[in-house]
Amino acid sequence: MAESIHFTHTADKEQRYSELLPQLEALIAGESDLIANLANICAVLREGFGFFWVGFYLVKGDELVLGPFQGPLACTRIRFGKGVCGTAWATQKTILVPDVDVFPGHIACSSSSRSEIVVPVMTNGTVTMVLDVDSDRLEAFDTTDQQYLEILATLIAKLPA
Repeated sequence: MAESIHFTHTADKEQRYSELLPQLEALIAGESDLIANLANICAVLREGFGFFWVGFYLVKGDELVLGPFQGPLACTRIRFGKGVCGTAWATQKTILVPDVDVFPGHIACSSSSRSEIVVPVMTNGTVTMVLDVDSDRLEAFDTTDQQYLEILATLIAKLPA
């Protein structure tokens, strides 16, 4: 079991993702429990990038239910098609939100959240969960985040349920 991650703190975003992704892949390959893996993924992403909030919402019936996360208190349940997370679930597409205040129907779990990216995790063509990452800065996420978080979502989709 890994006890720490290693990355270049002064590196740009792409280099940090490149350094962290193989470590995440090795970390989750050695563990069969989904919740343990999701919890460690949250910890690594938060430590590696200093995100305000990072976590998972798991599909349970017609709702997304809060799963492992790192950060302040979060919304517990989100309906299909509601907010950024529910919209990513409904459209089965990653959603980049440069300013959450202008996203129609944004659910404000924390007034400190300013921008967000939500990546659906697809298993056999069905969204099983979403990875939600928030920043306390406007326009914190871009196509680099999208590219690497979508790669991570593909790895997560292969994990045992």
